[in-house]
Amino acid sequence: MKLLRYLNREVLTHMVAVSAILLVIIISGRFVKYLAEAAVGDLAADILLPVMFYRLPGFLELIIPLGLFIGILMSYGRLYVESEMVIFSVCGISPAKLGWFTMVPAALVMVIVGGLSLYITPLGAARSQALLDDPRSSQGINALTAGRFQTQRRSEMVSYVESVTAETGLMSSVFLSQREEDSKGNTTMTVTFAEEGEIIVDEKTGARYLELRNGYRYQGIPGQLDYKIVSFKRFGELIPEPEDSIRKAYPVDGRPTAELIKSDRGEDIAALQWRLSIPLTVPIVALIALSLSRTDQRRGRYVKMAPAFLIYLGYLLLLTNVRAGLEKGDLALFPGVWGVHLLFLSLALVLLFGPDVVRRIQYWRYLHAKA
Repeated sequence: MKLLRYLNREVLTHMVAVSAILLVIIISGRFVKYLAEAAVGDLAADILLPVMFYRLPGFLELIIPLGLFIGILMSYGRLYVESEMVIFSVCGISPAKLGWFTMVPAALVMVIVGGLSLYITPLGAARSQALLDDPRSSQGINALTAGRFQTQRRSEMVSYVESVTAETGLMSSVFLSQREEDSKGNTTMTVTFAEEGEIIVDEKTGARYLELRNGYRYQGIPGQLDYKIVSFKRFGELIPEPEDSIRKAYPVDGRPTAELIKSDRGEDIAALQWRLSIPLTVPIVALIALSLSRTDQRRGRYVKMAPAFLIYLGYLLLLTNVRAGLEKGDLALFPGVWGVHLLFLSLALVLLFGPDVVRRIQYWRYLHAKA
């Protein structure tokens, strides 16, 4: 029992330290990117911290397994370098028993990651998306500030709205002016007037549209009389989202796990398998880290870090590719992510018990040849 507590303390201490460092790095990078979006007027600065807070569980569910993986490599690597593992082996601690000892912190981490993946992360994603979809939390064309002319930095557009209803985000007396170049190099001007406007979110796709009602649209080349005039009762325009934007919506990420279980859509099945896969990776990567932590004083404790990271990265990339295939309805991926887990579990067992099995076979052959 003392040995179990000693090993668990070593592993969990390294895991917490590594996870904290990774979390600070990732959050800093994300915050800088989101701050850049706020600087160009695509996002209100006052919702940055709430959005980061709601998305924190999504970061943790990926960081904590990696922290455990590195923690096992570093803590057990130190024990091998300082010959403590040799003492454990002399005392009768076999690789199988060491594996069971390692499963104790892995089981604890698996429960934590499972709670994050199945319950907390979808809830945070839903609340984060609700904040971003709220017209009052946006800037630029996404929610025009009342009584001010605004220039969109990413496009040649000037906007104005007389008033905005705080409760619903409904805009009245909307003016939009946009300058573009056609295929011939001529500069065209498009001016739109509408009695009212509103941001509409498609519940299925998460895409956002600027819907204007009861207005006129004028389009033509300044200085010429050839203008196109269109009157409309309802006019909608898709609000484009950059690929790396904080507003890039994935509605399935915010849906409760209970709804995904009842669904037969390929996208929902892929998301459900992904949520179940994240906690399942914890014991598998723990066994892989245990087997790759074997070293000695001559090679040092960091000698197998590079191949370990390659295996871990390959694991995640393969899971991600299988999920993408399932979302597209690829029937060739029938086992889904479970085949990937089985593959890497087999690899972990081979790495853990393979050397011992080879030594036994070689010893048996030696005895047989001697006889």
